[in-house]
Amino acid sequence: MKTTDTPPADLTKESEPAPPPAAPVAPPEKKSGGTLNVFSHGVLIIWAVLVVVPLLWAVMSSFKNDHDILAEPWKLPDRLHFENWSRAWGQAHMGQYFGHTLVVVGCSLVGTLLLGSMAAYVLARFDFPGNRFIYFLFVGGMSFPIILALVPLFFVMNNMSLLNTTQGLVLVYIAYSLPFTVFFLTSFFRTLPGEVAEAATLDGASHTRTFFQVMLPMAKPGLISVGIFNFLGQWNQYLLPTVLNTDPKQRVLAQGLVELATSQGYKGDYSGLFAGLVMAMLPVLAAYIIFQRQVVAGLTAGALK
Repeated sequence: MKTTDTPPADLTKESEPAPPPAAPVAPPEKKSGGTLNVFSHGVLIIWAVLVVVPLLWAVMSSFKNDHDILAEPWKLPDRLHFENWSRAWGQAHMGQYFGHTLVVVGCSLVGTLLLGSMAAYVLARFDFPGNRFIYFLFVGGMSFPIILALVPLFFVMNNMSLLNTTQGLVLVYIAYSLPFTVFFLTSFFRTLPGEVAEAATLDGASHTRTFFQVMLPMAKPGLISVGIFNFLGQWNQYLLPTVLNTDPKQRVLAQGLVELATSQGYKGDYSGLFAGLVMAMLPVLAAYIIFQRQVVAGLTAGALK
């Protein structure tokens, strides 16, 4: 039987390298907290609707007449009644109240940020006897109800001849806003790097120059954040001006809105009231929209440290 021999394989020929093994495919990870995220987003959407819808309704009502506001509150106005705004600005003296409120809040906001930042910087950067006591004294001031101080505050302002004056209201606003300002900025100054202040001191800078030219610019996000909060509280303040300002010429915007709502008796000027209400809301909304990024940066600066 004849057999055929197969030729031997060429052992000198290099064999091709084997392909690398495929990397094992990890099983898909289960998303944690998916239900919680859906729930939280749903709550935020509901909250946004509850806030935005009344604002839009107030703006829409400010351009309608009284009959349309009462008869068809959700219907869009047939035409824009700009006379509501002019009537509220002129006849209801909202322009005068707006200007006075702007002066009072502007001066008190500058004084609050200046004094509060100086006190917070000292409490955060310097150790001295009584440091913690003064700090907790400011913290305790936030828990003191302002309504308990109205009667003694009235007599103190009366003895100092500061009733029915712009400067008296500015001083009260500053004292009212200082506890929260010092508490907020003290924590913020503690997050700033101390090496920068030490380098400025080694270069011959005084404590005053170091604070105003080095540390205060670094604290800009915190100043804007606490400034927005103080602006909201001071702009909407009604109790303190009502007690300390009995002169109609010294009224602020919140008092003007109450006067506009009650001056007509049973015949209310609803269209003018909504126009004045939107006037009071516009500065607050504009301030928050403009400084929204700075507010978030100031609130998260300590957490990101």
